[in-house]
Amino acid sequence: MLEGVKGILKGLVKELGTRTLSEKEIRQYVENFKLQLVANDVAVEVAEDLGEKLAAKLKELRLKRFEDSSAEIRKMMTELIDDILQEGDLEEVLEKIRGKSSGGEPFVILFVGPNGSGKTTTIVKIAHYLKKLGYPSIIAAADTFRAGAIEQIQKLAKSVKVRVVSQKYGADPAAVAMDAVMSAKANNIPVVLIDTAGRTEVDRNLLEEMRKIKRVVNPDLVIYVGDALAGNSAVEQARRFNEYVGIDYIVLAKLDADARGGSAISISRLTGKPILFVGVGQELSDLKPFSKELIKSILFGP
Repeated sequence: MLEGVKGILKGLVKELGTRTLSEKEIRQYVENFKLQLVANDVAVEVAEDLGEKLAAKLKELRLKRFEDSSAEIRKMMTELIDDILQEGDLEEVLEKIRGKSSGGEPFVILFVGPNGSGKTTTIVKIAHYLKKLGYPSIIAAADTFRAGAIEQIQKLAKSVKVRVVSQKYGADPAAVAMDAVMSAKANNIPVVLIDTAGRTEVDRNLLEEMRKIKRVVNPDLVIYVGDALAGNSAVEQARRFNEYVGIDYIVLAKLDADARGGSAISISRLTGKPILFVGVGQELSDLKPFSKELIKSILFGP
């Protein structure tokens, strides 16, 4: 998991920890560092930012006479990564759910993202996670475009005993979403999770459809589900969804299979949105709240 970026950081600590570098050597190391990051799906802007901050810190360290500065280099890199990551506050979300529920209204979450990102499975994972915490939900099968989408989410939801509201293919997705909201309200179910259609590439029609659902349902949160394996594509797609629809949080699916790690490093910095959950396996229980400590433990662990 994230072996590409992890290897770069470990190599940097090992290489620079026992050397005093000239300013020219620092620049050479930093340029190579940036190229390695980009090769592992770190967005160019983020690689540039990390590289320049690294150069500035290395110049400061060069003035100090460490016999072995590995620990200091490691601490410095940990701080740089920490500054880039943004973690979602799950407890804040749960508090909002409790607040709306106490007023007799369901808390509505709209999920957006391209096809293949793991969105449908992620929604059921989140339904399962919330259920274990005592927050049952209804899922709206508002992807009425993709063949098999309704059956897929019904099958997954059935396995964790979560109800799905659906209509026929070709139905108005906003109407399906509203049906789910009304059903949740009538049955005192505190959370509504709305699945939506994606495309292989983000297109204007899809974005207009998302806007319509958002306008009709007025969700409390919009969550973008990105595929960690998509690298920079996931970052660019998140940017476009945020620009046209507006997103509040990010969920990164398939983090366990991401051998490079660039999207995990880049996505929250470039969208300005925190990561709320990460998918860490194929089972419906394989979902973890995102935290900076989780990523840092992976990148700087053994």
